[in-house]
Amino acid sequence: MKALEQRLAAARKTQEPKPRSDEHYSMANMAWRMVTELTAGLLIGFGIGYGLDYAFGTMPLFLVIFVLLGLAAGVNVMLRTAKEIGTEAERATSETKED
Repeated sequence: MKALEQRLAAARKTQEPKPRSDEHYSMANMAWRMVTELTAGLLIGFGIGYGLDYAFGTMPLFLVIFVLLGLAAGVNVMLRTAKEIGTEAERATSETKED
């Protein structure tokens, strides 16, 4: 009888729902992280470009160049973050398949 109870307890443990984190908030946090990274790249590019234009007296030249470079850097960081999210999702699905 004890062996049967132990087997039933083990079977119940495998059927219990696992505690899960609320995915809505984690995805929202990742989205805000991406927006912040893009905005930071643009602002840093704007600051450097404006500073160089002010120093050299060539008003729109460096501003445009560095805003575009900041945009490219922000998109690059966003893509890296998206790849990181994809890797974490694959790892999570492989862990649930193994259990």
